Amino acid sequence: MKLKSLLMLSLTSLVIVSCAKEVHSTERNIAVKPQENPVVQLAKSPQPNTIKVGNFVSGEHKTQGIAIITKKSGKSFLELDKSFKTSNSGPDLVVILHRSGNVIGSTKPPSYSLKKGDYIVLGRLQKFSGSQTYAIPNNINLADYKSAAIWCRKFNATFGAAKLSNS
Repeated sequence: MKLKSLLMLSLTSLVIVSCAKEVHSTERNIAVKPQENPVVQLAKSPQPNTIKVGNFVSGEHKTQGIAIITKKSGKSFLELDKSFKTSNSGPDLVVILHRSGNVIGSTKPPSYSLKKGDYIVLGRLQKFSGSQTYAIPNNINLADYKSAAIWCRKFNATFGAAKLSNS
């Protein structure tokens, strides 16, 4: 009788340990999955001085990153974040604000050319990648401009644009 009880107890213990090990293994796999498939955040969390923000989409050339309009000390700025990157294959690249909320979709490939009067030039592109800041003239009504874009003035070609939405 004692042997039967001991055998039952051993068998029960073995089953419990096996189940516990299986649960532990499952929990470990769940913990690993988020590391295998990290969630990429497309836009920064808005800062208190952020007015508008948007993600670049490619036009004539691959362009990526985030455009942010901020206000500091009563002045407005367009900032391209550290993830910004565009092609270095164009001459006379400038940063613009555009009236359309869909610059790439409302223009025709391959160059995605722009019409005079639909944009304002903020300045020459400082560098092809990384964070950079452009002052927006005080007389500009930001409500009139719905996108930021990288534009080749010489060939009237839009490299990429970011639709700006209120933060």
